[in-house]
Amino acid sequence: MRVIVFGGSGMVGQGVLRECLLATDVTEVLSVSRRALDATVDGAVDRRSPKLRELVVPEAFTACDFTSLAEQLSGYDACLFPLGVSSVGMKEAEYTRITRDLTLAVAQVLVERNPGMVFVYVSGEGTDANSKTMWSRVKGGVENALMAMPFRAAYAFRPGLILAKNGIRSKVALYDFVYRALYPLVWVLGQFPKIATDTQTVGLAMLRVVRETPGQRVWNTAGINSLGRRG
Repeated sequence: MRVIVFGGSGMVGQGVLRECLLATDVTEVLSVSRRALDATVDGAVDRRSPKLRELVVPEAFTACDFTSLAEQLSGYDACLFPLGVSSVGMKEAEYTRITRDLTLAVAQVLVERNPGMVFVYVSGEGTDANSKTMWSRVKGGVENALMAMPFRAAYAFRPGLILAKNGIRSKVALYDFVYRALYPLVWVLGQFPKIATDTQTVGLAMLRVVRETPGQRVWNTAGINSLGRRG
């Protein structure tokens, strides 16, 4: 199958890209991002893989407009979308533009060109379209909009704590510092499958729902672990 990954340079995105490149049934992976994958920073991803193709389009991300790329985004079986930003310090209008407008602009082009596609979106634990919390409400609205689109199937992953695995590091300096400074606590939390998952498991779980298209559309941390860790 042919897979598109948005946000492949982020911590979770690197894990997703890695598992796509390792999967024997994935024949092509298109990484769509604002900037090229860095051979040093993105060390967990084998950029030499003949499966990997990169599409670096910063202007499309800025404008939230992917219509000019429709032809290059055609002929794919799945879109894995671990792209996201922290809401800390952001006003709702800007967070909405990046989180909702960008995601739905991508999804609209994809569903028109790939009606048989499976779309897997990463939101977060506590996402709820009716929430009073800004980020939760915005992401909940994105989930609802995606599931109303005529994809073959659309899924929302709501992980809690995500641990970096296989040499992956966050590019957010503060997050990376806190993660390393509090590693003993993080490691302990990682032993609880209802609380934490990891980048490898998220990638494997995404591929599993693409292959199997289960009826359950929303997956929390425990469900993601069940999908990604079973044989």
